[in-house]
Amino acid sequence: MKNTKELRTWLDDMKLDHPLVIAGPCSAETEEQVLKIAHELKDSDVNYYRAGIWKPRTRPGNFEGVGALGLKWLKKVKDETGMKTCTEVANAAHVKLALENDVDLLWIGARTAVSPFIMQELADALHGTDKIVLVKNPINPDLALWLGGIERLYTADIKNLGAIHRGFSTYEKSKYRNVPEWQIAIEFKNKFPDLPLICDPSHITGNREMIFDVSQTALDLNFDGLMIETHFDPDNAWSDAAQQVTPTKLKQIMEDLKIRKETNNEAEYQSSLDNLRAQINVADDQLIELLGKRMKVSDQIGALKKDKNVAVLQSKRWNEILGNMILEGESKGLSEEFVLRMFKAIHQESINHQEKIIKG
Repeated sequence: MKNTKELRTWLDDMKLDHPLVIAGPCSAETEEQVLKIAHELKDSDVNYYRAGIWKPRTRPGNFEGVGALGLKWLKKVKDETGMKTCTEVANAAHVKLALENDVDLLWIGARTAVSPFIMQELADALHGTDKIVLVKNPINPDLALWLGGIERLYTADIKNLGAIHRGFSTYEKSKYRNVPEWQIAIEFKNKFPDLPLICDPSHITGNREMIFDVSQTALDLNFDGLMIETHFDPDNAWSDAAQQVTPTKLKQIMEDLKIRKETNNEAEYQSSLDNLRAQINVADDQLIELLGKRMKVSDQIGALKKDKNVAVLQSKRWNEILGNMILEGESKGLSEEFVLRMFKAIHQESINHQEKIIKG
């Protein structure tokens, strides 16, 4: 698969004056719930109404969706509101039912995208469809696996394709439900700038209070749209309650987001500058996160040295690190002077941490 302008034809043909918006409840719960939310969203910027019909839960015993019955409710949404509909599919049987019920857009979830076998099964089931098919990033941070799944669909003559960035699972404690790892999404866009990329701030954050900020970052990074879970009574939702917003809140988010669509030269410059600055912000956040992790290791080293009565400063080790980092820095286009200053500061902070542990 090569990047071409044709990859975004389906999105360009919509002629939107705002980013693509996909919204609706995490799960279809009842016919009344599905229709009530749809009617509250029908006069908003929402382009596709989403509802999970089959829910792949981490552990058995949780609500796993209403199944095929919910597809009839989505049909009613289309009939009563005129909104296009979408849902997640995870196997060939799901695909067959969704197509029979004229669902307009299908997405493939993170747990499914992780398996090339299942992705091939879905590609075969969807072969030649003119429906829009979006692929969420796999749960592990593997760009090649993500792109490989999309390529399987492309090879199956499915041309209306796109991707959804929903963050990645981590064993470490984080403010995010799924850490965004923005650099992976940035690399995705660099490889395929014309393949529509949607952000799912609901699953990245797991927290409705953070959805606006993550949505703004995504738009600053030139994402093409947003998928935001929306429920009229979020706190009592049957799944993922904490990350859903009300229709009223969604409309306010869309109103408050800064969306740059001007086409004059000055606006193009500002948009490009904002994109680059957003990438720097992402990189800076990662630097702070990594430095924090490094100092935690220094604390552990300090505790070990205290226990064994070993001196804090190990000159031989320090000189080895510095020499290696100067060489590594040069290979990345960093001057020796900069690397020296940076690592001397890091080394001093590490010593401070260890001395605090030893003296404590």
